[in-house]
Amino acid sequence: MKLLRHGPKGQEKPGLLDAQGQVRDLSSLLHDITAATLSPAALERLRGVNLASLPVVPQDTLALPWVGMSKFIAIGLNYADHAAESKMPIPKEPIVFMKTVDSAVGCNHAVVLPQGSVKTDWEVELGVVIGTRARYVAEADALACVAGYCVVNDISEREYQLERGGQWDKGKGCDTFGPVGPWLVTADEVGDPQQLAMWLEVNGHRYQNGNTQTMIFGVAQLVSYLSRFMTLNPGDLITTGTPPGVGMGVKPSPVFLKPGDVMQLGIEKLGEQKQTVHAWDPALIDG
Repeated sequence: MKLLRHGPKGQEKPGLLDAQGQVRDLSSLLHDITAATLSPAALERLRGVNLASLPVVPQDTLALPWVGMSKFIAIGLNYADHAAESKMPIPKEPIVFMKTVDSAVGCNHAVVLPQGSVKTDWEVELGVVIGTRARYVAEADALACVAGYCVVNDISEREYQLERGGQWDKGKGCDTFGPVGPWLVTADEVGDPQQLAMWLEVNGHRYQNGNTQTMIFGVAQLVSYLSRFMTLNPGDLITTGTPPGVGMGVKPSPVFLKPGDVMQLGIEKLGEQKQTVHAWDPALIDG
């Protein structure tokens, strides 16, 4: 299933994308798509719904595909070739940092540059959505805790991240720096998460071409690893790292985002995103 939420901010409604690419409204069945909706039992009930009985609605504004995300966890340098372009060693254990929940926005939401930003960058990533609480879960059991997958653009302000001391978080958690969606695709529909092609373009130029098969630490490893350090709750999102082709790695000179730039990105089976970059404007963040 492809679960989504549609409509303007504050008026979002639950929906599902059918096999014909039409949005079916789920409002008669659910108040919203929440963390509780992502449990195995709740997803199984939705699979039994006769979609033809649900109204078709326009595919208007797409919001975050679910609500109830308590943690937005990120993994750094999880592709060996991206580590090389970043001039950093291949990690022996996953590099873990946090994006703020406030950075998460819908797939086509405006990306707003922080005041003074000159080194904002892009990163197409596979997002992993937890459906069953995981605490010290074995790697062999880890994928059973996953409700589904989604596309994430891990927007990153490199000066804030790398040049201003401390943790990476300050360059990763700015408002609008985590577009998610367009939908959450349930794990049964995706199959092997380590066989998904991914890409990203800026202004029509293809910068990133990759595949999740080249991850250093796969999805099952990451879920198991993270569950040793924190409880993973339903609705939590793990974004798993990016392949090469980010702006700071462009030769001979890095390329960073500026107002008016348009990013388009996608992952096989999971859909596509499109964002326009804007200068600082709080109205665009809140709208």
